[in-house]
Amino acid sequence: MKRQSSAHQHGETTIEDVATAAGVSVRTISRVINNSPLVNQATRLQVEQVIAHLKFTPSSRARGLALRRSFLIGLVHNDHNALVLDSIQRDVITATARSGYELITHPNSLESQAAIDEILAFVERSRVDGLIVLPPISGIPGLADALSDAGILAVALSSVPIAGFSDVIISKEREAGADVARYLMDLGHRSLGIVNGPVEVSSAQERRAGFVDEALSAGASVVEAAGDYRFASGVAAADHLLSLARRPTGVFAANDIMAAAMLKVAAIRGILIPGDLSVVGFDGSMITQMLTPALASVYRPFGAMAQGAALRLIAQIEGKELPPRPDVRLRIIPAESTGPAKRF
Repeated sequence: MKRQSSAHQHGETTIEDVATAAGVSVRTISRVINNSPLVNQATRLQVEQVIAHLKFTPSSRARGLALRRSFLIGLVHNDHNALVLDSIQRDVITATARSGYELITHPNSLESQAAIDEILAFVERSRVDGLIVLPPISGIPGLADALSDAGILAVALSSVPIAGFSDVIISKEREAGADVARYLMDLGHRSLGIVNGPVEVSSAQERRAGFVDEALSAGASVVEAAGDYRFASGVAAADHLLSLARRPTGVFAANDIMAAAMLKVAAIRGILIPGDLSVVGFDGSMITQMLTPALASVYRPFGAMAQGAALRLIAQIEGKELPPRPDVRLRIIPAESTGPAKRF
């Protein structure tokens, strides 16, 4: 064992001190710290003895040198509901912090090629070790293949399977849409409406398909209005649906933001909720309890899904066995915004 360096004699032990004392490179020290298989057993034992002797505590820099890791995780989103996004970030940070990683949040456009270029530039600029990609970004055509071709580890949250990502955590939103239709019909509603999300987004497609197919197969009528998950689109959709000569008595809005717009327009028009109109949203976000009346909604454990994605991504980065996928159960949370249909 070589004599420890003068740098160590005058201050805190550095990774360079350990390398000098062990007679190996800094990269080798980092590989030992990270349990890399590229180090032979004799060298590993020698380095471990030096680390113990010098009482060296590895820093994030020492950990990162072995595989050129940044210990940064990127969270890519296009979520306009700040309450949903805040919940997701909190849960992801809980997971990343325990593993010594930091989280960088990156809002992104939805236009296909521009979005792909933007994400690739973000990865290059930030040097993140991997990405968690939230819907609707995860459904952008060509994104998964572009990330795979660039060698970028990315775990996606989605309502449908997507080839190309290193992992996908799926929520069964078509089934949830069908559940909403049954829920409203069980309350006696036969004239139903839906405020859709963006037509190009898989989550919106799945929610619509489940709701409409279930309602029509049971003999109920369905009228539709376009939306884009934003409040303004919800207002326009509500104005349309509530102006119909035979307006629906039960409405499913494809997210809580547009459902809130439905409640607002109904109040302006003097339409009683739930006396004249029942409304169900989607997400189960905190906003549901902030509204009057409180909004019934499909609860999606988005935070737990994103946290599970983070843990599985970190396991991939570190070459470890993947933890189980999170238990994703979507369920309707009843509230004051729904009630029995009026009998005429």
